[in-house]
Amino acid sequence: MSTPQIEAFLEMMAVERAASPHTLAAYGRDLADAEAGVVGGLMSADEQAVEAWYAGLGARGLSPATQARRRAAVRQFYRFALGEGWRADDPSRRLDAPKQGRALPKSLSRDEIERLLVAAAARDGAAGLRLVALVELAYASGLRVSELLALKVEAVRRDPAYLIVRGKGGKERLAPLNASAREATRAWLTARDATRKPETPDGPWLFPSPAGRNHLTPRRFAQLLDQAAIDAGIDPARVSPHVLRHAFATHLLEGGADLRVVQTLLGHADIGTTQIYTHVAVDRLTQTVRDKHPLARDG
Repeated sequence: MSTPQIEAFLEMMAVERAASPHTLAAYGRDLADAEAGVVGGLMSADEQAVEAWYAGLGARGLSPATQARRRAAVRQFYRFALGEGWRADDPSRRLDAPKQGRALPKSLSRDEIERLLVAAAARDGAAGLRLVALVELAYASGLRVSELLALKVEAVRRDPAYLIVRGKGGKERLAPLNASAREATRAWLTARDATRKPETPDGPWLFPSPAGRNHLTPRRFAQLLDQAAIDAGIDPARVSPHVLRHAFATHLLEGGADLRVVQTLLGHADIGTTQIYTHVAVDRLTQTVRDKHPLARDG
């Protein structure tokens, strides 16, 4: 259930904060839920009504992460309403964030990344070259899957040492490319140009869909990774486009990279988001000592 005020808020988020379509859709759903669930609706509700709606989210079985997102959406909406003069108070001001444990991100070892690349390269022709380029670029740069698949072919034609990426909130950052990723990209470009059908328009995407009108979808990339994981003897449940980004961050930290540098490379606004990878790196290093040190004893 939407309202003119909710629509105005979403328009502000899109225009002034460059919120992505995914973020706008999530906020729209969250605010529609609040509008329907808060007694009197968002514009007329008092603190008790808003708190009662929020308290009921857990009883409905919503995860702490979803509850936190809905709280954030409602709080931002009311701040906007105050600024617009629609309300003289903020009935969401006493909403407490739900307590939630933060799950450690999945990652892959260096050996598993190598096996994944070998399995990708074993695919025939252009399909193999494309998958190798996708994996190499994702692992070498730490790009989000949306950023990776939206790369334009013109961005790599001159074999750059780094990419300029526009991430969340429209913020730009540099994504350095190593020699292996650049070599894989050059090989894929050659195959891409050679295999394009004359009747298919040459679109702007580095990784176009079969029809050429759009880029490869995240779902299709995930399917290709699943098959490569199976071929590599890796549980496909442990492999996804986002896991390659996790591996990028984890392996950098294992190698001694500065946390702030990794934050910049990943495009994280909050260093706390990056810091979660330090736990993965420490856990893996601890396990290595336990497994390899001659005097190690399990406690």
